[in-house]
Amino acid sequence: MAKPTFPLSSHEKTRVEDYLNDKIQVSADFESLDSLLTSLRAQHELQRKQLAEAQQALLNATKASNDHAEATRQRAEAFGEQQEDIDKRLKAVTGSDASDVAAKRFEVSMDKLRRLEISRGYVNLLREAEELSKEALGHIQSSPRLAIEPYTRLRNVVQSLQDAQPAAEGAASHLVDYVGKLATGLREQMKDNFTKRLQATLEQMKWPSKDFHLPDELKAQWAENVELLLDLQTPELKGRDITLKRHAVEPQILLPLEVMVHPLELRFKYHFSGDKPTNRLDKPEYFLSHVVDLVNKFGGFFASSLQPIFDQKAQDVGPNLEWNFYNASHAFITALLPMLRHKLATFLPSISAQPQLLSHLVHELMNFDNEIREAWNYLPDPYSMENWNGMTWEVLTKEGWFDRWLQVEKEFALARYEEIIEAPDSGHIDYEGFELSASKPTKAAIRVNDLLETITERYQPLSSFSQKLRFLIDIQITIFDQFHERLHSALEAYLAMTSTIGRTVQGADGQASVEGVAGLERLCRIFGSAEYLEKKMEDWSNDVFFVELWSELQERVKQNKDSGENVAGQMSLADVASRTSQAVARGTSSAEQGTTSDGALFDETASAYRRLRLRSETILTSNLTSSTQTALKPYARTSTWATVSTTAASAGSSLPPSADLAPTLRTLSTSISFLSRALGIAPLRRIIRQVLLSIQTNLWSNVLMRHQFSAAGASQFISDIDHLCNVVDVALGPAGQSGGSIRAMKKLSDGLLLLGLNAATPRDGASPSEGTDAEKDKQTGLWEVEKRLFTDNESAREVLAELDIETLTEAEARSVLERRVEIGS
Repeated sequence: MAKPTFPLSSHEKTRVEDYLNDKIQVSADFESLDSLLTSLRAQHELQRKQLAEAQQALLNATKASNDHAEATRQRAEAFGEQQEDIDKRLKAVTGSDASDVAAKRFEVSMDKLRRLEISRGYVNLLREAEELSKEALGHIQSSPRLAIEPYTRLRNVVQSLQDAQPAAEGAASHLVDYVGKLATGLREQMKDNFTKRLQATLEQMKWPSKDFHLPDELKAQWAENVELLLDLQTPELKGRDITLKRHAVEPQILLPLEVMVHPLELRFKYHFSGDKPTNRLDKPEYFLSHVVDLVNKFGGFFASSLQPIFDQKAQDVGPNLEWNFYNASHAFITALLPMLRHKLATFLPSISAQPQLLSHLVHELMNFDNEIREAWNYLPDPYSMENWNGMTWEVLTKEGWFDRWLQVEKEFALARYEEIIEAPDSGHIDYEGFELSASKPTKAAIRVNDLLETITERYQPLSSFSQKLRFLIDIQITIFDQFHERLHSALEAYLAMTSTIGRTVQGADGQASVEGVAGLERLCRIFGSAEYLEKKMEDWSNDVFFVELWSELQERVKQNKDSGENVAGQMSLADVASRTSQAVARGTSSAEQGTTSDGALFDETASAYRRLRLRSETILTSNLTSSTQTALKPYARTSTWATVSTTAASAGSSLPPSADLAPTLRTLSTSISFLSRALGIAPLRRIIRQVLLSIQTNLWSNVLMRHQFSAAGASQFISDIDHLCNVVDVALGPAGQSGGSIRAMKKLSDGLLLLGLNAATPRDGASPSEGTDAEKDKQTGLWEVEKRLFTDNESAREVLAELDIETLTEAEARSVLERRVEIGS
């Protein structure tokens, strides 16, 4: 075996020995020695190649590293040379050896260079603006339509400069101002030229005289001039994003309409200025109706002739500006309104110190607004969810005349209220204008209601929710409150006059005015007026106008519940709730719970009238009850029931009433007859029922339970009660019911049934054969009832049931029966 060409280390020798020991362990392994050597040679060759490749890679890397180091050195030397050159040049430029000072001076130079570049841009911009202006001016006379494009581009330049101003922190303000003035001057020249063209055409059309005509050749010329002015105005028209919910946007007056309205404005000024007879402070309807006549006269012309131009223009300008060309008639109305605003601006100060004229003007303005809305459906912004506010809104809200007008209307209303109250017949009950079944108010209550309805008609056309609510609270509810206070004071005065001290102070003459029918009349005035106005407020609460006002109030409360803003003007939620309805305040919590709050605008006022009505009804009942009880005192003192002769009882089935009952019958007849005229059926029945119950209690306790009755005395007592009930039923008239009074005193009636039992019916032991079956059915007499009533409770209940007596207990029935002298003896 050849020796290795390079020495082996001890470690390598050990590895070779281990390898050979592993591969050659037995003699048979020498047979594969050739294959082992071949494998070793192949591995050796592979490793040699890998070593050669590694050596070559190392050589290449070493060369690349050397080259990079050389290049870096060369760049460093070049940078040093460049830095030295820059320092020399900077020194030459700045004349300074200090680098900081030189850098600052260099920055100044760069700033001058930057300014120079900006100035060149400004000059280019000015040159462009001047060229656009000259180009437009060059086309005005010969080809006016060609002048539109350079003008539009100039407007765009102005707009871009204005838009860039905030970001540039207000730089180049002089440039912006100059270019803006250049565009404005160009616009005025173009507008003047286009206006003269249109005016010349209008003169040929004889606009707006009675001889106005528009043949085809003039119509084409007129349309071209109109389009020129519209194209001129298009860049400055207001855009509107119809996807957003915004308040109404005031449209601009279109230039061709401004030109066409100018002669109409001159005619308007001629008629309604100076000392012309048509210019009268007390007749604002003259100039308002004149404007309406203009709209009615020429609105159709604009709808037929100008609308096609508008439709085409709307397609050209796109969706953002098309709303300016929505309706030609509406655009004509918009162009007329400035002359009306100017007239009102001079008219209002002249009448501000004359309340009647101011009030008249506002109501004529409302009529004007309604006519424009209804006849022409005028809507300046077609995409607005709100109606046109109207000229009334502009005068009252924008110009600030609402408070003055509200004060005037309030003074008028309160003055009229005082006239109503001071009228000689204001306290008279109106019996003629109402059905018999209704309570009759005083004439003052009716007139107050008419006054308030008139006030509603006056402010109903207002477009402002806050103004309508203030009118409601400051005038209507205020008058309601004042009249309520008057009725309440009248009731308190009545109570004071009928008190013990009042009787003492007034004496007999004063008492006559509060007793009997006179006292009832006083109370009926209060009751009837309170009920009448309470019902009117309920009717108003269901009126569409007040329902809408209530709904809008709730909606505003819901919107402002988090912000805490006032609901309407200066009025907070608490202020509004205290004057209208507490349901307004509860509405916020109800809205959070997903429920709706019940209520109405007149809840608080109606509740006050309801309380007054209930209180006056209670006093009415007490008055009649007291007078009836007083009249019954002589009758209650009668003690001859046990000694009444049988001849009186046998004189006939219908006995005359007792003499002591006459005062009661007179009192009831007179009082109820009056009440049946003054009160409605329902309250009258309630009052009479309470009076009859008090009579029943009195007669039960003071007559029936205190005296012994003979058969004749019982018959007289029964006859007296029948007379009393008949008097009440007759006095009630249509409000009465057949047998209604006796049913109201059912307990007394049942007691009298027991008291009047026939004592002639045979006692126990009588022959059962006596009398027919029909007669025996009628023979449930005094003794039979007495026997069964006193046997036991079960027997008593049975006999009471047979007699159809339901209101008496067993004990009460026995007590009544014991009042008969036959039983007592």
